[in-house]
Amino acid sequence: MDKKSSEASEIIKNNNKNPDFTIALAGNANVGKSVIFNHLTGSEQTVGNWPGKTVERAEGRLRFNDYNIHVIDLPGIYSFSTFSMEEIVSREYIAHEKPDVVVNVLDASVLERNLFFTIQLMEMEIPLIICINQMDIAKQKGIVIDTEKLEKALGIPVVPTVAIRGEGLQELIKKTLDVAKSRKKSKNSINYKAIEYGGEIEKRIKFLTDFMDSENLQLEYHNKWMAIKILENDPEIKNLVNSKSPNILPFAYQLELGIEEIHQEPAFAVMASERYALANRIASGAQVQTDIKITLSDRLDNILTHPFYGYITSTMVILGLLLWTFLIGDFISGIITDALSFFQPVDINTSGTLPVILWNGAFGGFVAGVTLIVPFVVPFYILLSYIENSGLLTRVAFMMDTFMHKIGLHGKALIPLILGYGCSVPAIDSTRILESRRERLLAAFAITFAPCAARTIIILSLVAIFVSIWWALALYVLDLVIIFIMGKLALKAMPGESTSLIMEMHSLRMPSASVVFKQTWNRTKSLIYLVFPIFIIGGAIIQVLYVLGVLNFIGSLLTPLTVGWLGLPAFAGVLLLLGIVRKEFILLTLVSFVGTDLSLALTSQQFIVLAIVGMLYIPCLSTIGILLREFGVKASSIITTANLFTAFIVGGIFAHILPFIL
Repeated sequence: MDKKSSEASEIIKNNNKNPDFTIALAGNANVGKSVIFNHLTGSEQTVGNWPGKTVERAEGRLRFNDYNIHVIDLPGIYSFSTFSMEEIVSREYIAHEKPDVVVNVLDASVLERNLFFTIQLMEMEIPLIICINQMDIAKQKGIVIDTEKLEKALGIPVVPTVAIRGEGLQELIKKTLDVAKSRKKSKNSINYKAIEYGGEIEKRIKFLTDFMDSENLQLEYHNKWMAIKILENDPEIKNLVNSKSPNILPFAYQLELGIEEIHQEPAFAVMASERYALANRIASGAQVQTDIKITLSDRLDNILTHPFYGYITSTMVILGLLLWTFLIGDFISGIITDALSFFQPVDINTSGTLPVILWNGAFGGFVAGVTLIVPFVVPFYILLSYIENSGLLTRVAFMMDTFMHKIGLHGKALIPLILGYGCSVPAIDSTRILESRRERLLAAFAITFAPCAARTIIILSLVAIFVSIWWALALYVLDLVIIFIMGKLALKAMPGESTSLIMEMHSLRMPSASVVFKQTWNRTKSLIYLVFPIFIIGGAIIQVLYVLGVLNFIGSLLTPLTVGWLGLPAFAGVLLLLGIVRKEFILLTLVSFVGTDLSLALTSQQFIVLAIVGMLYIPCLSTIGILLREFGVKASSIITTANLFTAFIVGGIFAHILPFIL
């Protein structure tokens, strides 16, 4: 991290100890929360994880009219259920941390849909202000919103904005501060009269709330809100309430049965219908639909989600992302490698003093980090962020949903899987966008078999050059088949229902360059902290082990596997051991052993077998590190073992059938 970033982070830590006010941004995904957050906090923000959770946490500092304001960007969610970690994190933060104001950001072009979540926020009886964002997109769709009518209907201040251009944000902060200051003075509870469900619902909510009041639960959540969640059959709230009083749930069950008898459907569905009906009434009274004009965005959308053309465009987006990453990455990597080799050649140092050996190994690890993160990951994240913010990525995920379900995932899992073709580390890190641990594990398992940039170098250097480009392409096809087969096996080992794909399909738009670059930096910096220490320390240790002859000794122990089963030369054991640190070591060490004309040491069959094993076995130390961080020792060990067995089984099979083919 550079000096400026360190100072900014320190400022945030110091100022956020005792901020004048804390505000939280809440809303559905893709409503512009991140754009607003970046405008308000600028560079003075940090991104990490919520304590004990894998969900990303973004917070920053805003100085406005001599007030020091702590800003929290809550995860984009659609409700306060317990279906995802993001939903649990958001409602726990609001209930337990009690921000001074929650700014509910809505997409003006889909007002009714967004008001469904607004109503749930109002049920929590918290200080609220409504930000109607993306007013420009609503206007393009012929939607005119009367913010004064909306404010009157909700009983909450409403501010229209176009965040991508910074319009209305100053007024938003002014009104937010007004609400925060008035709440500091008034300690009365908030009762939003706009929320009024059907008579039979309201009566039962009141009965249950009064009963809970009499039980003196003393929980962080309001009793009325908990009463609503119990009637919705929320398991977490029911367990929480039951731990305080065993009398409440039987009473609530009778009330729930009464609702179901009246409506002839489950109580949770009745509550959802009531909210949607209320959202419809409020939206209808505050907006007018003028003549609809078919925009360029609409025409593109019809193509991107077309039953036939949609698959073509999705394939083009994926291939474009990969080609961009490999072509740009390879070009930048070559420049960086040449520049760094000017200071110190990166090769296996077999002699010299201990400091020299350690330096060579550590420097090699540093070069590995620089030539991986900068040229491959950064361009990938830039284009990925662009595709994501433009709305293209949700269309691709939608089109690929059916295929992904074959391996127990949904379309959204395609995003980290694509990322795995650039680097396994950020790909596994990005599985956090998936809803459950089971889906994250299945996705991470598939990612470890995807040929990352380093594995691609092995395939191209060994097979494309010394055998043929067609065999190199055949290995990519083989890898896709293996990912599918291993995904099916993993699905049988981890049975369960796949989560349905629920993603906001927001309008196509040109993303903000500042948002793209800030997202890229926030995603990249956490990987830098993980990858560089592993590469540098791992490189130094490998160098010492190599010089001491430990690797050669272990390599000789592996000859029954490498020579007997895989049909490779005896030194292949050392190559595979070094390849655990970073895949490029397989190639570098091979060159140091036999020179640049590798065909003098390996046959065509051996090139293919070595590339297959290198493509499939343990990605690298940094991948193991992030698996341990995200999933723990047990899951990481199982995934790593599966990689090893698959690599050696497939490699051995090809070693025995290739003599009949080549």
